[in-house]
Amino acid sequence: RDARSSCLRIGTWIVIEKLMVESLLDKIISGLYGDDRGTGLFLDLAAYYLTTENNAGQYYPDYAYNHPLFTPEYKIYSDSTVSTFISQISVEDSVSFQNEWNAVKKKQDKIYISYDSTNKNCQAGDIEIVEFGHAKEDRGLPIFNYSIAYDVDNREPLFYETYPGSIVDISQLQLMLNKADSYGYRNAGFILDRGYFSRENIRYMDHLGYDFVIMVKGMKSFVNDKIREVQGSFEEKRQYTIRRYQVNGTTVKTKVFYSDEKDRYLHIYYSYSKAASEREELESKIDRIAAYLKKQEGQPVIIDKSYEKYFSLEYYHEGKDDQCFVCGIEKASVIEEELKMCGYFCIITSAEMSAKEALDLYKSRDTSEKLFKADKSFLGNRSLRVYTGESLEGKMLIAFVALIIRNRMYTKLKDEEEELLEKPNYMNVPATIRELEKIEMIRQADGVYRLDHAVTATQKTILKAFGIDTNYVKRKAREISDQLNPKVRKVRI
Repeated sequence: RDARSSCLRIGTWIVIEKLMVESLLDKIISGLYGDDRGTGLFLDLAAYYLTTENNAGQYYPDYAYNHPLFTPEYKIYSDSTVSTFISQISVEDSVSFQNEWNAVKKKQDKIYISYDSTNKNCQAGDIEIVEFGHAKEDRGLPIFNYSIAYDVDNREPLFYETYPGSIVDISQLQLMLNKADSYGYRNAGFILDRGYFSRENIRYMDHLGYDFVIMVKGMKSFVNDKIREVQGSFEEKRQYTIRRYQVNGTTVKTKVFYSDEKDRYLHIYYSYSKAASEREELESKIDRIAAYLKKQEGQPVIIDKSYEKYFSLEYYHEGKDDQCFVCGIEKASVIEEELKMCGYFCIITSAEMSAKEALDLYKSRDTSEKLFKADKSFLGNRSLRVYTGESLEGKMLIAFVALIIRNRMYTKLKDEEEELLEKPNYMNVPATIRELEKIEMIRQADGVYRLDHAVTATQKTILKAFGIDTNYVKRKAREISDQLNPKVRKVRI
């Protein structure tokens, strides 16, 4: 076949190139590799992951065959060359990139950083950080952990971590805080899930001068006592309604631990829908236990003590060693007390703010969760397809760069969508990529590549989100044509 397809899809590539330049990613990667070929292949692989939603190296030549490239002279590398290149990306490259990426961030203004983690199952060979641990999707395989710190104010990923699967979230937090401090993030707060809640972590954030917004985990008696103090005072009143999330919320100033030196702000929320679902879940659980205990009546069995939380277990003793289960009697007061707690949840903040402000900040974690979904579903990283630790580091770094670009696409599309009177169904990243891939250049009879057709109205709307118009597309098309045909200049596109 020819060295290059007769049809080049240029729309998505034009957007990716512009976003790379705006975010200085091209310069940072160039600083890592120096030579244009290494830089070009790295950026091409990031664009490939993003455009095709795939990270399999064997399909990269097919992508390169019909897309513009950052690699000089549009050289198409084989899948074996791609595999070798990825395996040569080191931990030092990852550290250097993150150092440079965070060095260009402005740190004067207060920001909140959302930090969350996931894990990936692994059945590959020689990867040191893969260990058995607490998998979120347990397949009986060893795992490694992957976390991302995300700036919710400027809406961009800041840094990532990969660490052994046996390490739990609560233990990793202080190391992450040290890393954030080393990057120069002093005027910052952290938004954390309940998995990071501990006395030691809160003290360490105090030590470093970081604010925090964190969902409460454990401390059931403390939380329930605080809920009882305000119960009935805010659930029905309009002044406490946070309509956006369909909850009511109030705030209590208190110390969280007995040894706490500072007052914290406990934000208590009540949701009628959450209350209904939790009540139904508890009632169903009680029904299942009651049905099980009914079947055991009259049997010479000893019921597990876990059932004693909701039922008093009665036995009949015939002798010293023989006993027969008689029945289980509901502990009505215990069940009623737990039913009263249905629908409530709490967030603790170090800084004074309203219940609405705290919930807005915590809900901004949704973007972090979308990043993990994008990493697995839209960058092909559900399966990393690597067998060595070196290749793992390489793919994770390329994927992180692709994730930065994809996140910028997402935020720009959402900003533009808010300005539109109607909400079209194509202002999301997957639909945008499908639409932009229709912008093509065709190699015509004289061997010159030219745009095949005009930009459509839908494509114009999408491109506007990135500050791109028809003239910009035509200019980039000319540049691509000149690069593919160095002997032909000033071609009419």
